Amino acid sequence: MSVTFLHPDLSLMAQGAGGLMAFAPLVVIMVIFYVLLILPAQRRQKKTQEMLSALKNGDKVVTSGGLFGTIVGIEGDSVQLRIADQVKVKILRSAVSALQPESKEEL
Repeated sequence: MSVTFLHPDLSLMAQGAGGLMAFAPLVVIMVIFYVLLILPAQRRQKKTQEMLSALKNGDKVVTSGGLFGTIVGIEGDSVQLRIADQVKVKILRSAVSALQPESKEEL
């Protein structure tokens, strides 16, 4: 009478683990890419969107075209800016790039 033992082939197990380890550097690179590039861009976009939704009359802003002005009217997706005395322009809300910092001195 002969006895046979069933055991897994160790070479197949080693080969399977090696196959998974080949993807480990790729996964690490993808995680680093997400943390360093995608996550900060999403945060910046969220901050900009919050700024645009909080615009109100009287805010001093800078447009993406470089115009400095004061908001005198808001209508949905557009904003009316006063850029000089008796000069008003209508721009898209998305064209506002930043709020002007509050300065103590007026020129």
